Amino acid sequence: MAYLGLDLGTSGLRALLTDETGSPIASAEAPCPTAHPASGWSEQDPADWIAALEAAIAALRSEPAFRDIRGIAVSGHMHGAVLLDAADQPLRPCIMWNDTRAHAEASAMDTNPAFHAITGNIVFPGFTAPKLAWSQHHEPEVFTRIAKVLLPAAYLNLYFTGDHVSDLSDAAGTAWLDTGVGRWSEELLTAGGMRPNQMPRLTEGCAPAGTLRPALARKWGLGEVTVAGGAGDNAAAACGVGALAEGAGFLSLGTSGVILIAREGYSPAPETAVHTFRHAVPDRWIQMSVMLSATDSLNWLAALFSKTPKALTAALGPDLAAPSPLTYLPYLSGERTPHNDAAARGAFLGLTRATDRREMTRAVLEGVAFGLRDGLEAIRATGAAPATLFAVGGGAQSDYWLRLCATVLNVTLLRPKGGEFGAALGAARLAMTAATGKEPAAIMTPPEDCETFAPDANLFPAYEAAYRRFCDAYPSARANP
Repeated sequence: MAYLGLDLGTSGLRALLTDETGSPIASAEAPCPTAHPASGWSEQDPADWIAALEAAIAALRSEPAFRDIRGIAVSGHMHGAVLLDAADQPLRPCIMWNDTRAHAEASAMDTNPAFHAITGNIVFPGFTAPKLAWSQHHEPEVFTRIAKVLLPAAYLNLYFTGDHVSDLSDAAGTAWLDTGVGRWSEELLTAGGMRPNQMPRLTEGCAPAGTLRPALARKWGLGEVTVAGGAGDNAAAACGVGALAEGAGFLSLGTSGVILIAREGYSPAPETAVHTFRHAVPDRWIQMSVMLSATDSLNWLAALFSKTPKALTAALGPDLAAPSPLTYLPYLSGERTPHNDAAARGAFLGLTRATDRREMTRAVLEGVAFGLRDGLEAIRATGAAPATLFAVGGGAQSDYWLRLCATVLNVTLLRPKGGEFGAALGAARLAMTAATGKEPAAIMTPPEDCETFAPDANLFPAYEAAYRRFCDAYPSARANP
């Protein structure tokens, strides 16, 4: 038997084929373009997701194990608003997770105490509910035709099964879910001008959501295939590294920067701007700090210098240096944890004629690490105190960056060796759980072979002082909103 995990990311779709032990067999990737039609806007065409999916499937079909697929699951970027008409056709491009156009609607919703009480979260501009309020105000001709609102992963579930179904971890990022109970809140839907019948059916991420449509099964040469509920990308990544038990978690250096901690009880703390969501497995929750521009900051700098991010970080060498005299504020798209500030903007402070590319690279890596430290302090305020975290994401391939993050966070980081441990593997594990009925903990085990990056005790005081300067500089990020 084989299982297929799909990770629909911001830049493209990754498909991972695994065997019955969860070991990778093959993978394929296809890009998904993003449009930015106005400042702060970020959109994707759902048709491009389907095209990327079909391209990835075509690349994997030559694998002998492909015909033995018994389960499929999708991990998707969260919060996106896919607005469908009565014929399940998109009414407009998907408004993405990093789109901040609905900041005024989010602020208005956040003044309603019911949102904090029921969802356990602040209403962030990137969440789904304020995007629908924006649509109602600015695109009424679209809003009145909405029959269903789906998240990106749920849109692929619709393509697979013909049913409108979403998992709880993804639904928790809409600002419409009663996160403690695990059901849509009619009170919050009504407050946002929505109806319960516009929402998809809910299921656990590791539970069967349906079966692959016969037409797709015939097209791809497959038999009966279970489609799991799937997950939001971070919950799926937690499944990929086996972060199920209380206090287990990871640091993700991707487009956004995430610190995630698994919790065995529901203990929201919206005043900290920490996200409290459902996990992709039953009776578990996750708490996350999220910064919007992690590797995105490095990618931006690399584009300015016409270099690759890898070339910029390689120039720093392997050994962690003392803090840069520059301070970089990583707010290219505003910020979530802990500031909840869509108007914040990035900046370099301390530039001189002597500043060079290498110095600016160090400052960007440090600014991201300091932003992650802000988020970790917010998580610590909820009562979680992680001593170790797995390190995943593209930025985690930089030894320098991991040494830096370990020192700034004062946490030991473990980078899994050889293999897949991200959201695509987590999705494959959800597919396996749904198809076999096995306990999640038996399938979603943590990696055993890891490289260790411990805090540098000698440099910690200097980085602590640099972090305090970073915190003091935040008000300047508001100077030019």
